[in-house]
Amino acid sequence: MNRLVIAIVALVIAVYVLFSSLFIVNEREQAIVMRFGEITREIQEPGIYFKVPTDFVETVQYIDKRLLRYDLERIRLQVSGGQFYIVDAFITYRIVDPIRFRQSVLGSLQLAEQRIATRLESALRAVYGLREFDAALSEQRSEMMREASDLVATDMTELGIEVVDVRVLVTDLTPEVSQQTYERMQAERNAEAALIRARGQEQAQILRAIADRQAVEVVSAANRDSEIIRGEGDAEQNRLFAEAYSQDQSFFEFYRSMEAYRNALADGNTTMVLSPDSAFFNYFGSNGALPDFPAPTATPIDIGVEGPSEEPIDSTAIDDLLATDSLVSGEGADDLEQNVQNLEELIETENLGSEVLPEETAPAEPAPAGGAEPAPAQ
Repeated sequence: MNRLVIAIVALVIAVYVLFSSLFIVNEREQAIVMRFGEITREIQEPGIYFKVPTDFVETVQYIDKRLLRYDLERIRLQVSGGQFYIVDAFITYRIVDPIRFRQSVLGSLQLAEQRIATRLESALRAVYGLREFDAALSEQRSEMMREASDLVATDMTELGIEVVDVRVLVTDLTPEVSQQTYERMQAERNAEAALIRARGQEQAQILRAIADRQAVEVVSAANRDSEIIRGEGDAEQNRLFAEAYSQDQSFFEFYRSMEAYRNALADGNTTMVLSPDSAFFNYFGSNGALPDFPAPTATPIDIGVEGPSEEPIDSTAIDDLLATDSLVSGEGADDLEQNVQNLEELIETENLGSEVLPEETAPAEPAPAGGAEPAPAQ
């Protein structure tokens, strides 16, 4: 009986010694073994390990080796201009040196996160404090996060922690800064609009001045040309009047009197009280009869229009060409074509027309003596 009890006690002691000396490290953890509080070894690889039985001599501390995250929310940061932002940020890190982690923060993740919060907030204050107000909302945001990560990584090395990344989630304006920013942006937009409006008015004035100048130039050129044309027309009119007056004075006076009557009596309601012997009624005559006009003695005025020849047509030449005897005789019949050609040349020379039919055209009447027009063909 005593042997059985001793065996059972020995078995229990053996099992206790076995399990107290055995510990397991999984793949998400790492461990350090301490003997009387002194670190004797660290274990990074997962597996089953042994130590001195019981926890009185050696103890094992497990430390997480996964990628961890710590969030820092609603911190108030001041920029170089004295204004403030409300920032949310987080840091991702990993414990890579468990011995130093144990020595610095006693292997406590809570103590480590307190140190991380302090260092991260300090790094963000340093980064934001070196920049202007608009930098945090511009393309410099990535550079600012990288600078904060570098600053925190230097401090976290002392804790055995490797900083993987630092990210800024939210950058908000404080309420008082939001109102100031809104007012400032509104003032900037108003100033920009006023500048654009002023430039538009400047361009409009320039274009209007150019258009006015061109209009004045065009009108001046048109007035100049019209005055030149009017002067030339008046000069030509005066020349024609002068020639007409010099050629036939009585007809010129009659023409001018008719013009005066038409202009003076155009509306039909004109009343004139003049003496019957007035020169204005010179051409009214007595009993509606016109006064006698002397025959014109001057040649017609050449106004530049070509007319028929002033030389009378030699009718004997046409009679000879169209003589009946020459047409019916054999010799005349032979020369008929030549005679017709001569007749056409004669008519063209005398400006009577371009074509005459030899068989159907009768002999032309001789031109009247002293007349300029040729006789019409029958």
